[in-house]
Amino acid sequence: MKRLNGVGLQDVQAVYSGPEGRLWELLMGEQIHIGGLRSSMDLAGKAGIQPGMRGVDLCCCTGAGMRFLLRFREVEHMHGVDATPAMIELGRQRCRNAGLAQRTEFTLAEAIRTGLPSECADFVWGEDAWCYVEDKAALIAEAVRLVKPGGIIAFTDWVEAGPGLSDAQAERFMRFMKFPTLQDLKGYPDLLVRNGCAVQTAEDTGRFAPCVDLYLNMVEMQLTYDALRIIGFDSAVMEAIGSEMRFIQQMAHEGRIAQGLFVARKL
Repeated sequence: MKRLNGVGLQDVQAVYSGPEGRLWELLMGEQIHIGGLRSSMDLAGKAGIQPGMRGVDLCCCTGAGMRFLLRFREVEHMHGVDATPAMIELGRQRCRNAGLAQRTEFTLAEAIRTGLPSECADFVWGEDAWCYVEDKAALIAEAVRLVKPGGIIAFTDWVEAGPGLSDAQAERFMRFMKFPTLQDLKGYPDLLVRNGCAVQTAEDTGRFAPCVDLYLNMVEMQLTYDALRIIGFDSAVMEAIGSEMRFIQQMAHEGRIAQGLFVARKL
């Protein structure tokens, strides 16, 4: 697992409370994760999420994953946990607007110490967000604590893959993305097993590079004005962001970073 000093929760909160977070949503949609609805459907299917289940979404952002599960998998109730107040407030508003407020709940807390009761959920969910949590071991332990025996932990995340990143590549990638640590494809399954789970799926989805290609094409070919407006029409900032995105594109096509998909059952 790669580690970066000088990046922490306050940096992540600043991103998702400001223009950078709005820029990510412009490019990726309300579901701010690689692959959008297709990725969510894939994860839910492999996890066996069924109607009537109750789930906890760790690092839920605005609750887009929860609304997906309520609409498309007919789960009974979702409880979202996020550490950024602006995301919690927006998530509650979007759930009200969608008519789903009675089946959702939000808690402002860190994902490693949610304060929720043990064994309160049939499954724990996450989509491309656990990369922002520094203590991956504590995160997995908390996810396992929250699910009932036989319950499911299902998540996607940005991970190191293939030949891996050099120290310099990891420094550049993680500092731009505000990742304090970066897990790899093997690291998450090891943590899940250590916490008493049987791993059912641990794979590279293959979606990372094509999606980054799409985001760059969108901002360069169609959404340039919209992106500039979000960052105050600062062309220098726009060029800097574009340069970092092209670097991520290169790392993705070299197979050094990927979207990992993980499903495990608590024994």
